[in-house]
Amino acid sequence: MRRYIAPFKKYLWGSVILNILSAVFNIFSFAMIVPMLRILFRMTDKAYVFTPWNEVWHKPLREMGNGFIQNVYALLELNIARFGEIKVLLALCIFLIVMTLLKTACYFGSSAVMIPIRTGVVKSLRMKIYDKILSLPLGFFSEEKKGDIIARMSGDVQEVENSVAGSLEMLIKNPILIVIYFIALLFISWQMTAFTIIFAPVMIWAMGVIGKNLKRKSLDVQNLWSDVMSQVEETLGGLRVIKAFIAEKKMSSRFDSITESMRKKSSRVSMRQALAHPVSEFLGTVLITIALFFGGYLILRGHSVIDAPIFLYYMVILYSIINPIKDFSKAGYAIPKGMASMERINKILDAGNYIQEKENPIPLDGFEDRISFSNVGFRYPDGQKMILDDVSLDIPKGKMIAIVGASGAGKTTLVDLIPRFYDPVSGSIKVDGKDLRDVRLKDLRNLIGNVNQESILFNDTIFNNIAFGVENATMEQVMEAARIANAHDFIMEKEGGYGFNIGDRGVKLSGGQRQRISIARAILKNPPILILDEATASLDTESEKTVQEALDRLMSSRTTIAIAHRLSTIRNADEIIVLDEGRIVEKGRHEELLELDGYYRKLNDMQAL
Repeated sequence: MRRYIAPFKKYLWGSVILNILSAVFNIFSFAMIVPMLRILFRMTDKAYVFTPWNEVWHKPLREMGNGFIQNVYALLELNIARFGEIKVLLALCIFLIVMTLLKTACYFGSSAVMIPIRTGVVKSLRMKIYDKILSLPLGFFSEEKKGDIIARMSGDVQEVENSVAGSLEMLIKNPILIVIYFIALLFISWQMTAFTIIFAPVMIWAMGVIGKNLKRKSLDVQNLWSDVMSQVEETLGGLRVIKAFIAEKKMSSRFDSITESMRKKSSRVSMRQALAHPVSEFLGTVLITIALFFGGYLILRGHSVIDAPIFLYYMVILYSIINPIKDFSKAGYAIPKGMASMERINKILDAGNYIQEKENPIPLDGFEDRISFSNVGFRYPDGQKMILDDVSLDIPKGKMIAIVGASGAGKTTLVDLIPRFYDPVSGSIKVDGKDLRDVRLKDLRNLIGNVNQESILFNDTIFNNIAFGVENATMEQVMEAARIANAHDFIMEKEGGYGFNIGDRGVKLSGGQRQRISIARAILKNPPILILDEATASLDTESEKTVQEALDRLMSSRTTIAIAHRLSTIRNADEIIVLDEGRIVEKGRHEELLELDGYYRKLNDMQAL
């Protein structure tokens, strides 16, 4: 947490100063009780002698305090004799009001300066998580549930704000108040304070017992919260299937099971939290009672150097120190809850990124010659099976290369290696003779445009979706890209045209329309290398024809790597690569592969049936 609080040090110092002032003003405001009681009960018969202030300041600390009090009472007697008891009492009441106003103003100020820290830390934490999510390789998300990541960014960050950042004020304010009030108690009566402090460790021990294992239990609750969010995310994404298979009761039962487990765990955590306040309240009352009895005993037996008004003042200060101790104990069991959430957040923040850019990467200003795979092997970080095994191939500039094969053959993995979504575990991939691991990642991905089977669109306007990733794109450029993609006509039919909001993942558009928006986005980027991952596989015949026309315009004069299940869409490819279980088993043009009468011929005959 320190790294997130560090930028707000000036606010921390402001809080420290204001809390010190608040405690000092509080002591002085309560100090007015003593002379008020002396005046009200006419306890001012004793004569006090005024000592010059310069002599008071040069005395030892204890004598300095006594001299200060003597002077205050001497001035009070002088003013009572001069103005009368009523006027002096009124002046003391006004002084009490002023001191209380200053105390409350400082108290408010100390709380107010903590607000930028709380909000700033939370904002910084969320930005760190979000930026980390953007920077992590795709392999990380194949091992994590989206709902779990969402839970960490929402619920866990909120818990950190409530528990850790919220306790930060208590951790600054309460030690200051405890120290200043404790000094005041020692100053008033060290004997009573020494006797009372013997029982303080009991309160600390009791709070420790209550807070024991709270971090572990809180971690369990947050993990279950992640499971809840994961099921909600799965349900929203799979509502069509759930309803089609009449599985509402099954899903509801699963959700009930998770939420019931979370209820039980969070009940135990809440029970411990609820127990903390009454226990601290009880122990605080016991402490006050012990001090009251001991102080009363000393006064009644004549063993005390303090009188009744000062004793009452002592009790008021002692009561004032109880609340900071209780708040301090609250922080003691609130912080473990927040630290449990911080552990879960750190799992994302501390996640390793194996897609690293070299310290001095080679610039890649364009694509001039070819992409070369040399004996490339790949497996996912959590897997043992090789997805690609000893793959070697050349993709010359300006050619269309098609990749075909059964599901699971490694087609998508192969093309994902080109923009370095993953790195091969063996072999190398080069662009114009430069190893992808040696070039600047931004330069590499600037050369590549993607059109996937599932159109990945954002809940934004059509204009912003087409212009996504292209800085300062003009309306004319966007419209031209849409025309080439056969999208302009249907866009103009929408309310607001290019300003039409397409909804979550483009839900307000048909499949063919979404795909044409994706193609327009790739056209606007104008990359020299184009990757098509079964771009027409999920479309009906009419939509496929329209989208294929747009793709043909997009592919002209570009190097294209196309994954295809429908062999009819890649018959004119310059070379067809046939993958089977991660290996290249055949390569050549459509007619050449048919003549081989091998795996490709088998695929072609199956689709012809």
